[in-house]
Amino acid sequence: MEAFLVATGVVALAEMGDKTQLLALLLAARFRKPWPIVLGILAATIINHALAGAVGNYITRWLGPEVLRWILGGSFIAMAVWMLIPDKLDDDDAPGVSKFGVFGTTVIAFFLAEMGDKTQIATVMLAARFTHDYFWVVAGTTLGMMLANAPVVWLGDKIVKRVPIKLVHGISAAIFLVLGVIMIIGW
Repeated sequence: MEAFLVATGVVALAEMGDKTQLLALLLAARFRKPWPIVLGILAATIINHALAGAVGNYITRWLGPEVLRWILGGSFIAMAVWMLIPDKLDDDDAPGVSKFGVFGTTVIAFFLAEMGDKTQIATVMLAARFTHDYFWVVAGTTLGMMLANAPVVWLGDKIVKRVPIKLVHGISAAIFLVLGVIMIIGW
């Protein structure tokens, strides 16, 4: 259960102000069909995070516990620094007209936007950290994504304007820093 709760909390906080959250807002404003967008976000996240979790599990078996401890500790600390760098949505990330409909456009746009993103990297690291809890890590990171993105689809700009993104990013950075230090000292 620890893996699920940590994964949910870390990703929900990390996702605040992230480019995929901005993408959710853009999709909601463009299509105005919340259900296919939310279901598309869910589908893309499950696929993307399942793959990221598998990579994390593979890395764990390949490296060994001592090397992995240092790499994960350093990665969590690097993620803390990365959290303090604001995200923006590039013009390339904006969804265009698609023959796949709202759901298909959302799945494709979200899957691609999530590649190499903070939450995908966090999923890899969490799956490596919680080796035997692959399912719970993926379930937790997926729930974290949904907690951060689904309300944006329905409530849009109202939420984004009221949430102090810098504070949320600061809290996320602190959590990643603590996780990194814990990994390194082996606590």
